[in-house]
Amino acid sequence: MSHAPIRSSHRRTVAAVAAASALLVAMSACSTPSGADPAEAAPGVTDDTVTIGTHQPLTGPAAAGYSSISAATTAYFAYLNENGGVNGRTIEYLVKDDGYNPANTQTVVRELVQDDEVFAILNGLGTPTHTSVLDYLNQNEVPDLFVASGSTSWNQPEKYPWTFGFNADYVTEAEALAQYADDEFAGKAVCVLGQDDDFGDEFIEGLENVLGEGSLASVQRYSVSNQDVVAQIGAMQAAGCEVNMLATVNGFTALAIGTAAKLGYQAQWMSSSSGGDYVTLAGFLGDAAPLLLEGFVTTNYLPYAPGNEWDDLFRQINDEYNDGAPFDGNTVFGMSVGYLFAEALAKAGENPTRQGIVDAIQSGDLVGNGLVPLAFGADSHAAYKGVSITTVTEGVQDFIGVTYVSDGSGGVEPFDGDAVPLENDGLPTS
Repeated sequence: MSHAPIRSSHRRTVAAVAAASALLVAMSACSTPSGADPAEAAPGVTDDTVTIGTHQPLTGPAAAGYSSISAATTAYFAYLNENGGVNGRTIEYLVKDDGYNPANTQTVVRELVQDDEVFAILNGLGTPTHTSVLDYLNQNEVPDLFVASGSTSWNQPEKYPWTFGFNADYVTEAEALAQYADDEFAGKAVCVLGQDDDFGDEFIEGLENVLGEGSLASVQRYSVSNQDVVAQIGAMQAAGCEVNMLATVNGFTALAIGTAAKLGYQAQWMSSSSGGDYVTLAGFLGDAAPLLLEGFVTTNYLPYAPGNEWDDLFRQINDEYNDGAPFDGNTVFGMSVGYLFAEALAKAGENPTRQGIVDAIQSGDLVGNGLVPLAFGADSHAAYKGVSITTVTEGVQDFIGVTYVSDGSGGVEPFDGDAVPLENDGLPTS
């Protein structure tokens, strides 16, 4: 590719810098403590590699769809590594299965930190799972980067200085969906089915921020351990719900819509991005998907749309480095996570440290590849503070040109700014 000459030059520069650094260390040996080289001091960092790890639901109730995220991230890193890595170092990405079980999450994360000595945990997936290791990672000052969950728990810089989110948070997503429902379906009875944890709690909070407290005609909850939602969907039908909001993972989105179909119950369905990927849902619903998902509304903050330049690049990477696996919103999510980590690592400098990458993210200089700006800063560990609305028309899920960002006071406002353009073939520079 066109970057090869630049990489060669860059490697020579790195080698020259390394040689000069070695000379300086030797000259100052009498006054510099042994091991003071920042690269040697950072766990998981060698002259040639940076090793990071993650916990993912490769099995269990959330595996469908989500198990493809880490494969996509791995594929992006393979592409990045083949094009020179970051500051001359390749990325080694260790993926461990927690089955979406918090007890397993604690075990595999401790293995990654204590046995594998990773530099950072990247994109640990799930609200209940990652909550179980939040204190451990912060107590051990391990960078806990870009958690795959929209819980606002990750945005507490004073309490959890080493943790940063990736998703738009559930409150913001719900506020955007509520605003869209209020604009497009005014006067209809709005209800919600939510997961029985922070995911559901914060989604309901966002809906009521816009629609008003007590405005929901029916509030139903489900547990991921019980894959039967007949009682909940039946209650929504009995309550006359016309617009149903879903704080559900993909499997339960499909379960809810499929159950309603069996009950002969028709409604307008609207979902958070976590459970709104058409390709994944179609895998559950089969031949009935185009009919059942026609008009389905969801949110997204990443460039997953036909003809988008990021989408085109990720499809190429998926074909070349991911064995042409099915391409969906989770693929874009996983590769976008990889890109954002590479961008942060590049800005952390030639000799990255754990504190250095935290400082780089808090600098507010990261741009990512999203449809709306990132919110990272010294006082914010939230990522995307807005979302765009998508709908399904004749089996195609696409954006409709409606984007909202948080107004900072419990609501959202329209956003007409530009999405982040593709630069340098998706290879971050320092």
